[in-house]
Amino acid sequence: MAGAGLRAAARRWLLCGGHGGPRAASSSPSCPGCGPPGPSAPCPSGPVLAGGADLNAHLWARYQDMRRLVHDLLPPEVCSLLNPAAIYANNEISLRDVEVYGFDYDYTLAQYADALHPEIFSAARDILIEHYKYPEGIRKYDYNPSFAIRGLHYDIPKSLLMKIDAYHYVQLGTAYRGLQPVPDEEVIELYGGTQHIPLYQTSGFYGKGPSIKQFMDIFSLPEMALLSCVVDYFLGHSLEFDQAHLYKDVTDAIRDVHVKGLMYQWIEQDMEKYILRGDETFAVLSRLVAHGKQLFLITNSPFSFVDKGMRHMVGPDWRQLFDVVIVQADKPSFFTDRRKPFRKLDEKGSLQWDRITRLEKGKIYRQGNLFDFLRLTEWRGPRVLYFGDHLYSDLADLMLRHGWRTGAIIPELEREIRIINTEQYMHSLTWQQALTGLLERMQTYQDAESRQVLAAWMKERQELSCLLNYRVDFTFYPRRTPLQHEAPLWMDQLCTGCMKTPFLSDMAHIR
Repeated sequence: MAGAGLRAAARRWLLCGGHGGPRAASSSPSCPGCGPPGPSAPCPSGPVLAGGADLNAHLWARYQDMRRLVHDLLPPEVCSLLNPAAIYANNEISLRDVEVYGFDYDYTLAQYADALHPEIFSAARDILIEHYKYPEGIRKYDYNPSFAIRGLHYDIPKSLLMKIDAYHYVQLGTAYRGLQPVPDEEVIELYGGTQHIPLYQTSGFYGKGPSIKQFMDIFSLPEMALLSCVVDYFLGHSLEFDQAHLYKDVTDAIRDVHVKGLMYQWIEQDMEKYILRGDETFAVLSRLVAHGKQLFLITNSPFSFVDKGMRHMVGPDWRQLFDVVIVQADKPSFFTDRRKPFRKLDEKGSLQWDRITRLEKGKIYRQGNLFDFLRLTEWRGPRVLYFGDHLYSDLADLMLRHGWRTGAIIPELEREIRIINTEQYMHSLTWQQALTGLLERMQTYQDAESRQVLAAWMKERQELSCLLNYRVDFTFYPRRTPLQHEAPLWMDQLCTGCMKTPFLSDMAHIR
């Protein structure tokens, strides 16, 4: 009975606003059965503890202590701000248990400036015109960095670029054909009178599907922009075209920028311009090695490019920091295809013919597959933490199939945190303005990509250097995602007295 009384008192305290702090008696009516909350005005119906202390008074005293520690030391608008240099964990992990750290190269160890995207866009556009014989008029289009974000889907037969949420519904107001928005009514009609797209039509686990493609990596930003510009030109000039051919030509042109080494040439010619925060990469790697951690690198980029970039960021002896280095790995098939063997490269990058029976420190290997990698290194399970920027090819398969811990490098996270912090600050100023921004973010954030975020990676951050803010034995604890009844957001669900659920008093007899 005493336990039941304690639980009832705690529940009554929460309903009276204890989870959100005490309310001034003049600002809002008290909840039924309770006076103005606070240590000096306990709930008269609260139970009495064995020692005679009133539980309600005890809970409010504890609340006031915490309030003095936090809100009186820091302004309220600062207390609720998110730290853009923090690491946000989706699963509990102790770095003390991590013995091996793995890294991708592009957009993980090497962070690139946004100036690279217009270069990729322009080069692929010129390839379309000069090699694929597309109309010269396409050359008038320039890269628009604010047009698209990662995670969007492209319906090839319908030429629609759009946002699909976690439940496979097209988010109305997000569909574009070319550079023009498509009315919601037309979108619904195109999908048979519904916003829902069946799972079999959407992209597969690695972003590949029969008719719908999802753009996941950062290199997809110029690809989406170019695709939309070409469609816009054809539609604007009433030119007939096959949607599948146009899509393939654009993706092939973007691929040619990488295959022909154009992007590598731009970066190598001006590393100061394109590579960001190389000194922080050196600091992270050196710190891990100093604490006895083993490191490996798996990248799709060629050795000559990686070598020049790592020399720029870390120094000529960068290979001594890594226990295994694998280049031109051909991800994502590296994680699923057992057939490709490892090949060793000499100092000049030429292939060797000897059989690989172990992976040696200081050596460079090409291709291979994850299964041989696991067999040769015995780096299995949660003692391995791998960082990458691509949700599917870098993170999901490693986590779900092989038990590695994974970390996502998300450059967009800094902007997302700025938006959240702005809303939190506005909340302390004008509730209505903050609510508007919050609703907009809530509507668009729970998309198909964020659904995979919850399932696929261990923690997320905007850049690798965030690791420097934590001890190497730090333990990350995630915030458990509450169910809808556990986190009331709307005024009619809060016991504030300023808004009542209709007919609630009439239904009291049912309880």
